[in-house]
Amino acid sequence: MRLLALLLGLAPLMFAGAACAQDHSMHDMHAAQTPPPQTSPQPDPHAGHDMSTMEAPVQPTDPHASHAMPGAPGPASGTDLPAGTAPAPPPAVDRAADRYWGVDAMAQAERKLRREHGGGRWHRMLFDLAEVQVRDGRDGYRWDAEAWIGGDIDRLVVKTEGSGDFGGGIDDAEIQALYGRALDPWWNVEAGIRQDLGPGRRATYAALGVEGMAPYWLGLEGGLFLSTNGDLLARIQGAYDQRITQDLVLQPRAEANLAAQDVPQDRIGAGLSNIELGLRLRYERARAFAPYLGVSWDRRLGRTATQARRRGEDIGGASFVAGIRSWF
Repeated sequence: MRLLALLLGLAPLMFAGAACAQDHSMHDMHAAQTPPPQTSPQPDPHAGHDMSTMEAPVQPTDPHASHAMPGAPGPASGTDLPAGTAPAPPPAVDRAADRYWGVDAMAQAERKLRREHGGGRWHRMLFDLAEVQVRDGRDGYRWDAEAWIGGDIDRLVVKTEGSGDFGGGIDDAEIQALYGRALDPWWNVEAGIRQDLGPGRRATYAALGVEGMAPYWLGLEGGLFLSTNGDLLARIQGAYDQRITQDLVLQPRAEANLAAQDVPQDRIGAGLSNIELGLRLRYERARAFAPYLGVSWDRRLGRTATQARRRGEDIGGASFVAGIRSWF
């Protein structure tokens, strides 16, 4: 009985093993690949050799590896990029204030603002020199002034200068009426006429010159003058304002006159006719009214000095000056 019970218990296990051992000979096994047989690695014939004293093989190098290529163009960047050609955006024509004040009122205010901050008409009169000259026995006076009216570009300019002796009248004087036009923010070109008013021949000249500010704030002025008789004269002058303190200004000044020919009527000889050097200390508490003291030295030169000696006149000297520089 025990044997029968053991056989009945083993029967299910026997059927399960038969199901797992069924034949697969008819199944499609085309995807299965038989792996190649593994081959054993071949031994290295130099495995036991000492390779420490052998040099490594030399690798080939590029012959142009260290060469600089300055001519090779690189990609453009920054300011090297070509400028664009897109048109500028149209100017804005609407104003925020138009909603409150109206278009007409704001247009009128804009025109007034433009006149006040550019394109306006201005005027000024400047007495650069208005002084008394104390000399050895013959005190005198001198003036140098200009006035202009116009805008930033075009101006009408009037200049005058002269000198004389107290009790002896005017020695020489002139007045110029010029049209001035700005060449740039620093220089103006001027053209017009000059009229002499001295005791000699009252000649009339065509005038052409430049006036402006050189580097380091050096004021320069130069002009050519051609008379109705063909006499050609030239003048150059310069001045520099050196501020010593907040109120004191030291001004060196120089002027030279030249002539292309002798002008006996005006007591002028050909060449460099005269020079003047001056040094003035100005008290400029208010720029519109500034008194000054200084010294001035002038001298006739060349043929002009020779003619003066023949007439028994002095050829120059030094003088103490006191005057006022003002503008309005």
